[in-house]
Parts: sequence; structure tokens; C-alpha cells
Amino acid sequence: MEEIYEYPLKQHIGQQAVPSVVEGDKILRGQLLAFQREDSLGASIYASVTGVVEKVTDESIFIRADEKQTKDYVPLKSETPLELIREAGIVGLGGAGFPTYAKLGKPFELGGTVIINAAECEPILSHNIARIEQRPEQLLRGLEIAMDIVNAEHGVVAIKKTHINAIESLKKINKNKDIRLQLLENIYPMGEERAIVRETLGQLLPVTDLPIAAGAIVINAESACRIAEAVDDKKPLIDKDMTVAGKMKGNHEDRLIQVFLDVPLGTKVSSMFEKAGGLAESYGEIIMGGPFTGKRTTLEAPVIKTTGGLIAAECFPKGPEKIGLLVCACGACKERMQQIAESLGSNVVGIECCKQAKEVKGNLKCENPGKCPGQVQKVMALKKAGAEAVLIGNCTDCSNTVMSCAPQLGLPVYHSTDSALRAVNHKLVRKFKKI
Repeated sequence: MEEIYEYPLKQHIGQQAVPSVVEGDKILRGQLLAFQREDSLGASIYASVTGVVEKVTDESIFIRADEKQTKDYVPLKSETPLELIREAGIVGLGGAGFPTYAKLGKPFELGGTVIINAAECEPILSHNIARIEQRPEQLLRGLEIAMDIVNAEHGVVAIKKTHINAIESLKKINKNKDIRLQLLENIYPMGEERAIVRETLGQLLPVTDLPIAAGAIVINAESACRIAEAVDDKKPLIDKDMTVAGKMKGNHEDRLIQVFLDVPLGTKVSSMFEKAGGLAESYGEIIMGGPFTGKRTTLEAPVIKTTGGLIAAECFPKGPEKIGLLVCACGACKERMQQIAESLGSNVVGIECCKQAKEVKGNLKCENPGKCPGQVQKVMALKKAGAEAVLIGNCTDCSNTVMSCAPQLGLPVYHSTDSALRAVNHKLVRKFKKI
């Protein structure tokens, strides 16, 4: 059956791409659909399937895929590694989608470290670790290419110590004395950039600083693998790894969390759930991303470059009449928390921010990610505002501190991740020990 694939023109930080095709064009997998403007930050977009351009709008390109598809693709034309990375349209595949060529565009003058973020930070998400277990050499190759481009003396793979198989796979094949593994605690948000730098280099950066201030560049694990593909195989960024999880038909244990590697970009969210066995009759919401920072999406939405997870969450319970929000810089934003409160059927009577959350260019940043000094004053303020319960989106450590005071004040605690974690029978984020 023919499928329609959608390619939004803006899937990354920077300017949206400019279409290079028109309706009716015959398209090959790997063919350029929209190009990055030469004078601005951005990333090009390529077809992940062979087919015909169905429609071009101001926001997206739609392709009607041929019934028969192949893994072949139109190869990239550039010669140098940095030019290939730019031509390929590679961006950060675990966050906001910062173009990778720009991150690697300024070599270190002296020293320097490239860090691969392989933390697989959010619960449920499993695709980065799955690729590392299957193709550890690809990750290390991507790291070495990045190190060469920026003249870095050192390379680090930062990974949670609980991922034993992936760690052993990397140790077994790593022959580069300049590359080491940094084992991380299994807490959230250990994959946050500044947390990675702190744990790897022993330097806590101010909220206004980027990793480069510590002589480091941080690259997502899948991005590193796609770097290897672009340089060694001349392959544009046309496929995406992801985790599909949650309320599936029959809710069999083996269907609750599934990994799909090399999913063609532009695939509909609904198609991915069908590939995972089909959605259950009832669910609360569809989340694109992880339980902490993901956003609500629809079944008609497409898989894009930054799609890491698709989660069909548990149905929302009936919440209290009045609820207070405690917004954390490391978790769900205020707007997302308000959305969840509405789904609980609760009226928001107060909003407080984690005491370590500082506003930077319109976004919240945590002063010391994952290390919380306490939230008693914030919780008391919400109770004073009339809250009958609190909804939090906090990290592991912050959640522990909330649980040390909220119940004593007679306030039940809801977490923004509850419906996602319940859907896969995971332990809820409340008070628990570090592993």
C-alpha cells in the first residue's frame, strides 16, 4: 500500500530549509528535498523513500512512496569530513537539533575533548544503547572523526554504568588510547550537557556557558553514528533510531518497549505504532520524546530528525480540584505541566520553579543538574496558594526532596512522567535510591 511521508522544513535549530522540489517530481531515496541557506544556521533535508512529490507547502514536503522500496540511496558529493557532515544535514539527534557541522566548525587550538553523550538519559528510551550494543565500532568511528575535525586530544564516551552490555562491547573493541569511557550514575538528568561535562571533566559550568567553555564538545550517540555513515558511506541523514512504547494491543510485556533502528524520516507516528503491534483501544496521550521532556503529538505527525521516542501513555486519573505546579529546568516546561494538569481535570492555583532553575534566553537552566538542595519553601508556597496536591516534573534528586516534605504537609504528589511510566509498568519517579 502506498504511504505518504511528510518532511517538515524546520526540524532543527536555525532557519528552515528551502524546498528544491515541486509537486509531481519523481524522487529517489537520498535525494535532496530542501537545502540549507548558505548564509544561515540550518540543515538540509533528504528523501528517505523513493516516490513522487505529492505536495509542497510553506511548512512541509509530502512524498507518496512507491510500493517497492530499497535501502539504496543517492550518495553525498562532498569530500572532506566536515563538508560531508554539513551536506548530510546531521543535527543533534537527542535534543533540540543543533546542526552538527556548526558544533564542529571551530577546531581547538590546544587540547580539547569530544564527549559522546551515550547516557540514554530518559527512562523508557532504549534505542541509543541498542545501536551501541549492535554497532559499537560505528560509535567509536564517529567519535574519532569528530576528534580529527576539531583537533581534540581526548575522546570520552559518557554512559550510565547500568548499561553493562554496551560498556563491554565498547571496551572490547576500543584500541584508541586517547578514548576512554566515563561511567555515570543511573539518575536523571545525567544526560544533560553540563551534567556530562561536570561528571567527565570535573567542571561545573555556569548556566550561561556552553561545553566549549570547558574545552569540550558534546555530541549525541546517534549523531556520532550518523557522522560515521556520512563520512564513510556518503549517506545523508534519512533514517532515525527510536523507541516505541506504551499502551499496545494486548499489552504483552514484549510489546511495552520496542526499539526500531533506521526508521525512514517522514514516517507517520501511526505507522510506527502499527509496526509495534498496534495501539490499545484506550490511552491518555501520545508523547514524542521521553517521559520527562517529550511533547504531546498526534498520530498524523511525522517522525523527524529529533524524534527519539513515541510513547502511548496510560489514561490520566482524576486529579484534585486544585493543584500546584513545581517546574524543574530539567523536566517538563510550564506549558507542558499546565497541559497535564488540564488532563487531570485540575485547576492550577500556583506555579513555582525549582530553586536552582535560572532563566537563560527564555529557557530554564539548572544551576547544578541532578544535585538538588531542597524544595521545602517551594512546596510550602504552593500549599499556601491553596493547592490540594502538587504536580512536579523534577529530576531524581529534586523528586526525592519533594517527597521528603510534601506528604508531611498533606499534599499528594503527581509527576509529569506518571502516565508514561505506568504504561510500561515502570516504577514511578518519587523517592528512591541512586543506583
